[in-house]
Amino acid sequence: MMLTVISPAKKLDYSSSFSVSQYSQPAFLEHSKELLEGLKKLSPQDVCALMGLSDKLGALNYERFQEWSLPFDNDNAKPAVLAFKGDVYQGLSADSMSAEDLNWAQDHLRILSGLYGVLRPLDLMQPYRLEMGTKFANARGSDLYAFWDGIITKELNTLLSSSDSVLLNLASNEYFKAAKEKTISSRIVTPVFMDNKNGKYKIISFFAKKARGLMAGFIIKNKIKHVESIKAFDSDGYRFNDAMSETDKWVFTRG
Repeated sequence: MMLTVISPAKKLDYSSSFSVSQYSQPAFLEHSKELLEGLKKLSPQDVCALMGLSDKLGALNYERFQEWSLPFDNDNAKPAVLAFKGDVYQGLSADSMSAEDLNWAQDHLRILSGLYGVLRPLDLMQPYRLEMGTKFANARGSDLYAFWDGIITKELNTLLSSSDSVLLNLASNEYFKAAKEKTISSRIVTPVFMDNKNGKYKIISFFAKKARGLMAGFIIKNKIKHVESIKAFDSDGYRFNDAMSETDKWVFTRG
């Protein structure tokens, strides 16, 4: 079993229609509901201050918090992998996937989330912005890492219960920190994407984010179950660089 984790995105798309007939409910909605009870008490100005947003974005996310309600259905929510539209999701290109691809992803891909904890690709979600690093004080502690403490790790370890399981970490440091790496029971492999700039290989954030999505899409479309097979990843000119790689930190370079 190889399980891939990615981060969510700030950019969302709830205006485009979607034709997915099967969808699921997030596993931790009761926890999300508890968070929302606190978030709904914030004023628009509080939301701006909490997340460092402009007045316009603060007002938008204030309204999102106020409108968030259960139950989720395909009229008031959208499958997560189709709702997120940031750099990672440009690379992932879930809109172009077949139903077979999306169903396979449902078992092999997870999205880490500040509001929902862990999402499957077809889990319905209502729009939100709440980054994992947000210092939102709650009944469980001073931030979201305290709120999700142990919950995300337990879920991942349950999915990674077989002796040969591998967790492929395509999430950002901010989000993967919530998984508490030292308490993950399986091997963890972390791909790193670097571009040649002025003769030196560097991580360029925009390109690295898109490459994480490209790799996740490559895994899904090729139904890859064994981690060694990701070394064949060659999208957008990236190639596995054995010389720069370490044991479980695999470097892919371009240029």
